[in-house]
Amino acid sequence: MTPSRDISRLLDIMAQLRTPVTGCPWDLEQDFSTIAPYTVEEAYEVADAIARNDLPDLCDELGDLLLQVVFHARMAQEQGAFAFGDVVEAITRKMIRRHPHVFADKDGNLTSSDVKGAWDRIKAEEKAERAARNPAAVAERSSLLASIKAGQPALAQAMQLQRKASSVGFDWNDPRAVLDKIREEADEIEAALDRGDRREVADETGDLMFALVNLARHVHADPELALRRTNAKFERRFAYIERALSAKGRSLEDASLTEMDALWNEAKTKEAAD
Repeated sequence: MTPSRDISRLLDIMAQLRTPVTGCPWDLEQDFSTIAPYTVEEAYEVADAIARNDLPDLCDELGDLLLQVVFHARMAQEQGAFAFGDVVEAITRKMIRRHPHVFADKDGNLTSSDVKGAWDRIKAEEKAERAARNPAAVAERSSLLASIKAGQPALAQAMQLQRKASSVGFDWNDPRAVLDKIREEADEIEAALDRGDRREVADETGDLMFALVNLARHVHADPELALRRTNAKFERRFAYIERALSAKGRSLEDASLTEMDALWNEAKTKEAAD
């Protein structure tokens, strides 16, 4: 089998990989739940390539993400639920419906805010249609927070939960009040450490992280992007420690924490001077 620009070739490859006996043993063992973590990981890889402005890598990562869609669609097809074509039809129908100003009632005077308003209105209509089809499920999910998807990254979920709660006034008015909450949560972690309760320490750590996301929201910072920048900063400074030790013929294992901490501060100083 040869590579191709035609999506049908990828569908054929996945079908062959999932064919019993002659297919790939690993692919045949997978199901939706085991593949889901890879799907999330590939989405992050796409975001990383974009952040690095690496377009050739973005091309590769988009292919990996597309493979995840094909994989899930193939498993659904094997169960008689839906196939890849149904996925494509569903999203094309949705995009056409949500862009009437482009595909139906064209109006060149629409602003970006007009488009956003139309998008939200149409989404609400779609939600009402789903509710009419399955009222029992809607009754089970009538909470203000029910629309927040649980499967997304925790930082994004926390941000959305807080925004929803804020929409009805359940919020602080000053970021300094959030700082007080952060200090309170830190004190509760310390108390849990004193008691030696590992489960409580973990729970209180989660509370602290939730409060930090709240602070990010109040100061109009994206917590995911902020953490990614900090991760990149950590990598740079740690790499500086490695290079500095290597220049002296030393390894990380040979260095003391005090020595590594001094090199860390040296890296910080150099970054500030640049």
